[in-house]
Amino acid sequence: MVLGSLRGWPPPAICAFPGIQKKTYGGYCQAYERGGAAALFAARPPTHKKVDSEPLKRLIFTILHEPPLNYGINRTAWTMRTLQHALAVKGSPACRDTIRMITHQAGWRWLKARKVLTSTDPDYSERVRTLRSTLASVQANEAFFSIDEYGPFIVRQHGGTALTPPGTVRTVPARQRARGTLILTAALELSTNQVTHVYSANKNTAEMIRLIEILTTKYAACRQLYLSWDAASWHTSNRLKDWLAQQNAEAQVRGGPQITAVPLPSCAPFLNVIEAVFSGMARAVIHNSKYPSAEEANAAIDRYLAERNAHFQAHPERAGEWVWGLERQPVVFSEANTCKDPAYRR
Repeated sequence: MVLGSLRGWPPPAICAFPGIQKKTYGGYCQAYERGGAAALFAARPPTHKKVDSEPLKRLIFTILHEPPLNYGINRTAWTMRTLQHALAVKGSPACRDTIRMITHQAGWRWLKARKVLTSTDPDYSERVRTLRSTLASVQANEAFFSIDEYGPFIVRQHGGTALTPPGTVRTVPARQRARGTLILTAALELSTNQVTHVYSANKNTAEMIRLIEILTTKYAACRQLYLSWDAASWHTSNRLKDWLAQQNAEAQVRGGPQITAVPLPSCAPFLNVIEAVFSGMARAVIHNSKYPSAEEANAAIDRYLAERNAHFQAHPERAGEWVWGLERQPVVFSEANTCKDPAYRR
């Protein structure tokens, strides 16, 4: 095209042959005039695309975690059109194709209601603001815990993804004899990435109190402990509230940390940071497992969490690329998090 221009051919004829726009043809000629063949064939700098914008990605997933009603939209679930409207309200307009590509790349799909990715809590925004303000004000002599339960988990042969040689079909028996069950109750301290866990027979207030007693002993040097958990009944029971009030009153007299509950919005497991740890643990030591007993499964989980704690004690500034690199999210609280794998089944 440049050679044709140098020979004096008319621009319309040059553009018609390869089927290009006059603007493209003009750009080639300008590049040649500016720097010759070197400029004409130089590598083009990558253009900035909205689909690669990290702030836009964070904003989209933050909006997805809120009910549409928070944005004055009379719907119970998001659509591409309503997402586009909410982004425009936030001052970050984007076309539907961009929104669709970002959500698709993150693994989001149009699914039935069994996989809940949007909180229905009417006080969602207020609870998230309280969480963020609490986290922002945590001091060096304070600790913030994300708490949840893993299980009940049946000990048996489990499937999963594994590197498999050609011609091999991996199978898992549909009917198996259970070799035991377990419930893991755990707390993740966000500033140090340290996990404290116990094994429970049930999910109830008594087990939650047992875990908190362990935390108050382990973190006795702290002035304040913040406990963040979901809206399960045993996390909000009157018995637990009375026990926490009594514990704080005794701590004022004999010394010890004060305990404050900072609950998550209801129906928001994607914000519970410890779910990311459970997800990584399941991929590492539960998927593809065939433990002969509950004790063997407990030992594998104990080793995993002990190695994880030791690694983050040695490398407190980075998450690393070791076994827990399979965790879905970094161990920090964010409204845009999807800590719990939506396809995950315990």
